[in-house]
Amino acid sequence: MKKTIYNNAFTRFTDKEFDEKYALISHAIQLGDTINAKKYRDILKENGIDASDLPSAELFNKDNKIELVPERNKFTFIDLFAGIGGFRIAMQKLGGQCVFSSEWDEPAKETYFRNYGEVPFGDITIPATKALIPDKFDVLCAGFPCQPFSNAGLKKGIEDTRGTLFYHIAEILRDHQPKAVLLENVRGLISNDKGKTIQTVLRTITGMGYTCNVPQELIDNGPVSKLKEECAKMVLCAKDYGVPQNRPRIYIVLWKKDLDIKEFLYPETENTKTKVSSILEKNVPDTFTISDKLWAGHQRRKLEHEEKGNGFGYCLFNGDSEYTSTISRRYYKDGSEILIEQPGKNPRKLTPREAANLQGFPKEFKLPDSNTKAYQQFGNSVAVPVVEKVSEQIVKQILEVEIDVCRFK
Repeated sequence: MKKTIYNNAFTRFTDKEFDEKYALISHAIQLGDTINAKKYRDILKENGIDASDLPSAELFNKDNKIELVPERNKFTFIDLFAGIGGFRIAMQKLGGQCVFSSEWDEPAKETYFRNYGEVPFGDITIPATKALIPDKFDVLCAGFPCQPFSNAGLKKGIEDTRGTLFYHIAEILRDHQPKAVLLENVRGLISNDKGKTIQTVLRTITGMGYTCNVPQELIDNGPVSKLKEECAKMVLCAKDYGVPQNRPRIYIVLWKKDLDIKEFLYPETENTKTKVSSILEKNVPDTFTISDKLWAGHQRRKLEHEEKGNGFGYCLFNGDSEYTSTISRRYYKDGSEILIEQPGKNPRKLTPREAANLQGFPKEFKLPDSNTKAYQQFGNSVAVPVVEKVSEQIVKQILEVEIDVCRFK
């Protein structure tokens, strides 16, 4: 079994070897003796580990310095394509208990464990992994990859999505029927394949007993141009919710048709202006200043793009800037999308902590050891404050749970 940073947390069980060992043990620990832990505990018992031998969540989290732990649990959710847990932070702050997490990228799984004391299960496309999901939970959260559907428009229901990662989300919804669904994706999902992709996503899910703000007639029969207009209303930008980043994303909220809900009210934008200075660190080491060669290359390429009449090239910001451009997974390569001005010096890249701040992660969030992995993980993440605002409305309007936003222990 590959050596990971979380091996040391489970040294008592090194003599046992079976699939998803660390995920099963950590999920069982965090969920304790609740019904949602039954599948995990049963499988552990089959492999020679008795639940009574596991430490309590409180003791385990204390020993492993896990800080992002909710104070109470009022509803349950699962975290698919979990990344480093942006959805989890938002849901936990509102009183949610995560009963299943899944992520295939090993470095992201290690960061996830560092912060929540839980190792996500691996490949969600494997039937054995999906079989581990607890039978009942309230909300499905997923930031799934944007992929066109080869069978889009055939109106065969879930079969229209076979061969894509979304297909596995659809399978889980079909089999478990949670009350609410929260999906996040790039704004380009709306225009992908001339609108057929988003139409297929909505047609598939609403065909399994769900509804959303887009009228069913539009979802079923179009026209696609009008469908895209309605979907654009689901696009929220981080800079409108206290995060100094221009990061537009679509947040698709759906709920069970048998619930007495006519329309989901998305959170109103905040009127306060943001400032890049709010996410910047002081006394940043010179190692983040880009080299003369890289800076010259950035300037040359920007000039070449300008001569061609397009706006591509590096983007420069300072503390007084209202917001930055979108940070992406490729930020580690050259930092060109967000460079910070420095008096008398070449500009610099964001530090990993600044990248975390730019996505709204709390100060308690533990960074990966590798700067490259940090940039990749934060660039690939959701903007936590936006997810929190949307989730707050899901909890109020769909789950009808009383909100009392908690701090982490």
